Amino acid sequence: MSELLDLYEEYLKTEKRASANTVSSYLRDMRQFEAAMSSQDTELEEVLTQDVERYAASLTRKGKSAATVTRSIASIKSFYSCLIALGIVDHNPAKGVVAAKVERKLPQILTGKEVELFLEQPDSNDLKGCRDRAMLELLYATGIRVSELIALDVDDLNLPAGVLRCVSKGKERIIPLYSTAVRALNEYLHQVRPQLVESPEETALFVNMNGERMSRQGFWKLIKFYQEKAGIEKDITPHTLRHSFAAHLLENGADLRSIQAMLGHADISSTQIYSRLLNQKIKDVYRKSHPRA
Repeated sequence: MSELLDLYEEYLKTEKRASANTVSSYLRDMRQFEAAMSSQDTELEEVLTQDVERYAASLTRKGKSAATVTRSIASIKSFYSCLIALGIVDHNPAKGVVAAKVERKLPQILTGKEVELFLEQPDSNDLKGCRDRAMLELLYATGIRVSELIALDVDDLNLPAGVLRCVSKGKERIIPLYSTAVRALNEYLHQVRPQLVESPEETALFVNMNGERMSRQGFWKLIKFYQEKAGIEKDITPHTLRHSFAAHLLENGADLRSIQAMLGHADISSTQIYSRLLNQKIKDVYRKSHPRA
């Protein structure tokens, strides 16, 4: 690795305080870029905008994804920002390069029957199963993120009103709960949670079997356990239920603005992907069903 990349690594670690993964990713991209420039006898200090453009185009020709090309350009921009800060160069040759547009993949969702099958897996006759069913019902009822789920406190629930208060990134949203979720939560809250929690000062709504707040890793394992138990081949993640919540609402007539508010999306464009998902489903049905399709 050249001295410039050594300087860049130090810059990322000390000045930018970048994570180990970020440092590794940026350096990997820059080693590849340096090798490409070296093959055409171009020093890193001499690189021009057209060199970066040609490099990006070559990555695309090699079959690299739009996301990979975009990340590579970002790494090169970051590298030259470092050299400018160190006074080694006076311009950023990657600054004018337009990153390839990343085609956002449509999220995977469960069908209504798959959701029912999945939610039926926890055994409500034992403490763990009752808690798990309450968690899964709440997740599908509200579409909240797993980070929001495990951060919930008991006071965030208003079961008589059938609503959940979710606070995330300094913003509060109130989300309705369907009756089955209310019943599952009511059973957990009054019959199971008191048996799990030892300290009266514990505020967490969902706790593990030691009475402590549920962790992200613990919930992830729970999801995978019930996926296998249900025999569902799709790869289910906590976000799968969030996507399914939004897609099923839209499919049944909910408007995008209401879904946006419930999901906590800052921008409506993030919610519009579910319209694309619905349109794709309609196209698939058309192709399968129309006699001349």
